[in-house]
Formats: sequence, structure tokens, C-alpha cells
Amino acid sequence: MKPKFTVAGRIAKPLSEVFEAVVAPGVLSEYFTTGGAAGRLETGSVVTWDFHDFPGAFPVHVVEVVQDRHILLRWDGEADAVLPDVEGRNRTLVTFAFEALDDGRTLVQISEEGWSDTPEGLKASYGNCEGWTGMLAAMKAWLEHGVKLREGFYK
Repeated sequence: MKPKFTVAGRIAKPLSEVFEAVVAPGVLSEYFTTGGAAGRLETGSVVTWDFHDFPGAFPVHVVEVVQDRHILLRWDGEADAVLPDVEGRNRTLVTFAFEALDDGRTLVQISEEGWSDTPEGLKASYGNCEGWTGMLAAMKAWLEHGVKLREGFYK
């Protein structure tokens, strides 16, 4: 069975604000992309996410954005990704799903799949699972309290 995971968190902000915190590069750069994000997430675009605490910038291929519902991304998360995209490149598939809750909070679920069924693929999926969990925690801390949780966390 190929590695796949889903992480989730609830953020005490309205759906539209939480969704915007992912698609808007200026906001994403405040809590997640320590080296900055270049480009708004829009269907068909390729943007760049840079992390000072990891080597280099990563191209992020935006498959689909449906306002306040979901975002689908593909990226070269690891060399052993096995899920081919429309260009024939092997990239993992990341899905963000957003749901407004009755209490005014927003549920965010992040899933990723597409690694090979090998020890290396499993290790890569664990690393990304850790990263997306950290992203959700950092987004919550930033949006609810203005705290940059990721700063100094990895390096």
C-alpha cells in the first residue's frame, strides 16, 4: 500500500480568512515559508515556496483552487514520488480541504499521497506529514495570536 496521510486542525477564524492565509503569499510567508512565498495560489500557476530552514526554494504546481473549499497542489516533495502529473513528472499530490464549523472555527485538512512503497518513500511521507502538521500549528498560532511558531523551530 502506497504511503498517504491526512492531518487536520481547527482554527478559530472565519473560513475566508483561513483560506486566504494559504493562497496569499504575503500571509503564508508570515507563518510558514520562512524564505518567502512567490505567487498567489491560482489554478494552473506555478509558484515558489522558499524555506530558510531547508535547502533551496521549491516549485509548487497549483492543480486547482476552489475558493473557500479546496486547493490541490503537486510538488517534487521527494525524488521517489511515483504519482505522475500531466507533464509526466512524478510529484506528490497535496490536498487542502476547508470547512466552516458551526462554532465559527474552520477545519483544515491536509492530505498528501504519491510516494513509492519503499522504505525511502515511507520515510519521505513521514517527513512531509511532520511538515504539514507543523504548518497547521504555525497557521493557528499566527492567525489566532500573531505568534511566529516556526521561527527557529527547525534550525
